[in-house]
Amino acid sequence: MKPFLLLATRDDDGPADGEYEAFLARTGLSERELIRHRLEAEPMPELDLDQWSGIMVGGSPFNTTTPQEEKSAVQLRVEAEFDALLDRLVAQDFPFLGACYGIGTLARHQGAVIDSRYAEEVDAPQIALTPQGLADPLCAGMTSPFRAFVAHNDAISVPPPGAVVLATSQACPIQMLRIKNNLYATQFHPELDGEAFAHRQSFYADHGYFAPEELASVQAWTREQDVSQSWAVLRNFVEIYAR
Repeated sequence: MKPFLLLATRDDDGPADGEYEAFLARTGLSERELIRHRLEAEPMPELDLDQWSGIMVGGSPFNTTTPQEEKSAVQLRVEAEFDALLDRLVAQDFPFLGACYGIGTLARHQGAVIDSRYAEEVDAPQIALTPQGLADPLCAGMTSPFRAFVAHNDAISVPPPGAVVLATSQACPIQMLRIKNNLYATQFHPELDGEAFAHRQSFYADHGYFAPEELASVQAWTREQDVSQSWAVLRNFVEIYAR
């Protein structure tokens, strides 16, 4: 099998390694089958798309809505590299799955409006599949509604032209979308279980997702949540696109 590529941007080893472990667990792939590249540490490699089954993007401390003049040099480089890569991926309708930061990256490239209107603090909301989502193979085996973990400072308020909305929630109307036939993105985190999310929260207590003094109670709540239905997104992505 040709490997999948995980493009990561977390600059702390703890959450970066935790994210990779979560993607490995939910995809069922080995480290040889899911290759991670940390873009915050090294520039985007030269990619021969024929050598890959698909590309995934995880979350990030970067916010799409940060004013350009306030973005770090690393964020500006990463965004430029993603734009160049997405030019190729969209043109070829190449298998792509972005989670959280990944939906902002894909949607911004495609012309969406992204702002703070539908930001969400740490939560596991009820998310409903749209009729298009119910029919989409990436959502096979999922109930509707299902629960999934969220925490983000910005989100899509107007979807890009031609996007198909696959899942929605009361607080954030675009929880999952598809571009063309093979490019997907979720606002929620399909890689996380309660323990993995609680671990990540310890590194982001001062990032605005919850009050820092509430860390222990937020982690305790997180560990009790059942978000297992959301994991099907990653499992299905691998089953559909492995080649």
